[in-house]
Parts: sequence; C-alpha cells; structure tokens
Amino acid sequence: MANQKERYEDSRLYRIRHSAAHVMAQAVLELFPEAKYTIGPPIENGFYYDFDLPRPLTPEDLEKIEKRMREIIAGKHDFVKKVVSADEARRIFKDQPYKLELIDGLEQGGYDEYGNPLDEKPEISIYQHDTFVDLCRGPHVSNTAEINPDAIKLMKVAGAYWRGDEKRPMLQRIYGTAWENTQQLEEYLHRLEEAKRRDHRRLGKELDLFSTSEEVGAGLILWHPKGGLVRHLAEEFCKQEHLANGYDFVYTPHIGRSHLWETSGHLKWYQENMYAPMTIDEDKYYIKPMNCPFHIMIYKSKIRSYRDLPMRLAEWGTVYRYERSGVLHGLLRVRGFTQDDAHLFCRPDQMPEEIDRVLNFCLHILRGFGMTEFHAYLSTRDPEKSAGDEERWEQATEALRAALERAGLPYDVDEGGAAFYGPKIDLKMIDALDREWQLSTIQFDFNLPERFDLTYVGEDGQPHRPYMIHRALLGSMERFMGVLIEHYAGAFPVWLAPVQAVLIPIADRHLDYAHKVAEQLRTEGLRVEVDERSERMNSKIRDAEMQKIPYMLIVGDREAEAGKVALRLRSGENPGPMPIAEFIARAKRDIEARV
Repeated sequence: MANQKERYEDSRLYRIRHSAAHVMAQAVLELFPEAKYTIGPPIENGFYYDFDLPRPLTPEDLEKIEKRMREIIAGKHDFVKKVVSADEARRIFKDQPYKLELIDGLEQGGYDEYGNPLDEKPEISIYQHDTFVDLCRGPHVSNTAEINPDAIKLMKVAGAYWRGDEKRPMLQRIYGTAWENTQQLEEYLHRLEEAKRRDHRRLGKELDLFSTSEEVGAGLILWHPKGGLVRHLAEEFCKQEHLANGYDFVYTPHIGRSHLWETSGHLKWYQENMYAPMTIDEDKYYIKPMNCPFHIMIYKSKIRSYRDLPMRLAEWGTVYRYERSGVLHGLLRVRGFTQDDAHLFCRPDQMPEEIDRVLNFCLHILRGFGMTEFHAYLSTRDPEKSAGDEERWEQATEALRAALERAGLPYDVDEGGAAFYGPKIDLKMIDALDREWQLSTIQFDFNLPERFDLTYVGEDGQPHRPYMIHRALLGSMERFMGVLIEHYAGAFPVWLAPVQAVLIPIADRHLDYAHKVAEQLRTEGLRVEVDERSERMNSKIRDAEMQKIPYMLIVGDREAEAGKVALRLRSGENPGPMPIAEFIARAKRDIEARV
C-alpha cells in the first residue's frame, strides 16, 4: 500500500512543481548569471529552490522572475534526461561548488542530489530544458507546455542554511506554488489567507491567551488567565475521562540522575536534544526530555503479578527538549511542553484488546473537542534496525492494523518506518482547512522493558516480560492548544470559551440590572463579564465579537422591566429578547453538547 508521500511523488502535480522549480532556476540564473544554485525540490503545495546570490532579492525581483518563467513556459521546451558519469557531471557543473559537493555524495553513494541519505549508490543524471541544465533524478513533465503559466506564483523569499547546517553558508530560498489550473491556485491562495486569519500566534495576542518573553527565554510559553483557563478546562475534561477509563494518575520529578538516562539509552541516542546536566552532591542530573523512565520506575517499585495487568499510568508531565531557535514556532514548536503522557503495561494475551481500547479512547477524546476527521499512519518494522524478536513485532503490528480497521479509520502504511523499538500508529486530525495535524501516538516499545528488565510473575510462577505501550493522546498541551486555536479560529466551543457571555448595558442606568443578571448566571455555573465601559453599545458588541465571546446579552429599559436579556451571538445572529431562565437553559444545552 503506497503511503501519502509516495502517492504525491507519483502524481502529475509533483512533476509539474518539480519542473516549475527548474524553470524558476533558469529565470534566476538569467537575472543573476554569477549565481550559485543548489537544490529545488517539490514540496507540499509547491516547490522551492535555494540560491547563493550576490545581493538580497526584492519583491520587484520576484515579479521579474515570475514574468520570465511564463516566457520560458511558452517556449514549449522538452525536459531531456541524460545519465552521466561523475567526471562528466563535474565538467558540466565545474563553476557550481554546491553541485560539485552533491556529485561527490552521489559518487560515494551516501546522498542524493537533495542531500538525503541513501542506502545504495544511485545513478547520476541531469535534466535539460532550453538553456538550463540541472543535476536531477526527476521526474518531470515532458515539456514546459504542460505547466499552466496562469497557475504558478512565487510566494516569498526566506533564508536557509546549506543542508540545514548553521555552520554552512546562508542561502536565499525562493518559495513558489504551481497547480494544474487557476481555480486550484485561487483556492490555495484563499486557504493561505484563511490560515493567516487563524494563525494562533496572532489570535493568542489578540485574545490575550499566551505570550513569550525574551527575558524568560525562547520557546517557553507564558499562559495568561484566559489561555490558562481554556487549557485547564481541556485538561480537566481529559483527566475525568482518563479516570473513567481505567487510568491511574502519577506525578514524577522534573530531573533525574544520569544513571537513569544511561539505562534508558537517552544519553546515547538523544543527548543532543537534552539540556546540559547540573551537578548535585557530586552526581549529574538531567532535566527530563521524556516521562517514560519515571513511569517504568513506578512499575518496578514492587513485584508485579499477572493479575496486576494491564497497568495504565498517566501523567500531565512537563518535559524540556532542545530545539534550534530557527524552528521555534509559537505553540507548535517549543522547548518546554506538557505531554498528556501514558504508559501501558500488559500481558501479551491482553495486547489486542488494549490496543483497541486505547485507539478508541483517543478518538473519543478528540471527538469531544469537536474533531471529527482523522487519518492514521502505521509504521512497520525495518528488519535491519529493530529490537525484539520478529514474532513479537508481527503480533504487535497486526494488532495495530486490526485496531485501525475495526475503528474504520483510513490509514497509510509506512513500510519499515518504525523506530527500532517497536511499531506505532500516528493519528492525525484534519482541521477546518483540511490540514493534517499530528496528535495521538500509540507506540510499542520492545526496548525499554529489556533495558530496565521489566517482569511480571505469570500464572506459572515464572517471570515474564510485559508489553509496554507509549501513548500520547493530545500530544503536548502547547501544540494541541495551537491546533485548537487555529481549528476554531479562536472561537472556542461554549464549554471551552474563557468568557461565555458578556452583559452589555445600553446606558449606565442599566449597570445594576446587568450585574444582577451576571450574578444569577454565575450561580448557574456560567463564566460571565459585564462591560462597564462608557463606549457606545455597537462598539461594545463589535469588541465582544472580536474577542470571540459566544453570547452577548444586551440589557436596557425593556429587558430590565421584563426580567429578560436580548441575546446576540458572535456569528451575528440575533435571537432577540428572552427570559433569563430560557437563556440559561439554552447555554447549558450548548455546553452539554460541546458546541
């Protein structure tokens, strides 16, 4: 079964974008003959090409490049492939140092022309159209005429280190997009504008949800009262559901002795993502990048019987991992975050049922947040890189596959894509803009039970090795909150809204009635504010809509005399005056329905 990436690479759209990248490179080299060019791959929704240029590009340059691209496309040039030797390739690209470095990698069999590691030595090939020649394995369209000149657009220029190495030269990366027709291009540009409107960083500031501070440090989030309340409500919902589904909550330290991380293998395999140790009583301690070793030590704190299993340990555990400053991105990529972590320990005979249970639990929780569309990815064993015996791998993989099929989830298989310690399911949510977000992970681990010598006493009185499953449901609270903000464009469902209703008095004389109603609503458990500002009513309504408050309750003389409120919704709908009790019943129904 081809995975999503493979299907894209086999598509016509992929070939169009790859070819458009070459056309763009030709246009850039015509504008800057002294330029050094590197790589230009297709990516999701478009393509890019990296250049070493004599000066920074301007918006006017992009306009010129895009215009020249259309002229090249109109020339109807064939894309012609030729397989060459390494020496011939060096002659062709003798003035291009980045290409020469790539040719060395191809000749040695270590890297392809994009700098990706290879398992075997590839052929070296070039593609030419018109006057432009590139080191490339393809594929391309057969002729530039197959690129729609009205369905291409250059988007932006960004900095990019050569091969992603901060010690290598900084290049200029031109991003572009290409589609089969203008309608697809227009729809894509509309989605981009909608994504900007939903950007959680902008909304986080406008709605006063969170912030970051240079004085605190990059990638470390400060939750403001409103954002903290949304997060608290989300966590409380999840925690209650965990308790109802057989999980036990634990709490573990933020630091651990170096011996713990040596045993787990983190110091060998993960140290570059960990922060420097601190010395305490002449011993080194590390701030934790993961919670799993601590949960394992809880399991090991006493002898376990087969009757004790399954054991489900859950923790909202805060961890810290080093991320380069260049990849930090609001809530989505941070250095300190809280995982809704769980580790499941079970007997082999319990494993299929446990997988079904945890997968359905993940779906149940995510649906509770109004997320309804999902796509799953099943990563399977690489025979050359795997811990544990093959039979256990097959058993675990088939249990994951069967659970996906019983749940009716569409999924792709990443053959050989599992980590060395076990197969896994990645569950991605599809948001309001049809974007995929990685949320839940269900990961088998045959490695840590061996490293920590985990056992349970079986019915035969002998020690047996339990299965261990890592499970993150929302992933991290920071990233999940970023996804949630963008999915709802900041207009949270009523049950999650930090302020559910705002009382808007028409005049100052209506303030007492507004406060009286607010107190009545608070008694019923609603989160309410009174807008006491001396602004016009329409201005207050507009501000409440901008703050994404679900209910605006306008009160004036008629409402005060009749004991009513005039309801207006953030969508602009205007249900009008109603008794207070009727509004309370409506709000409670919405909260119960999680809308």
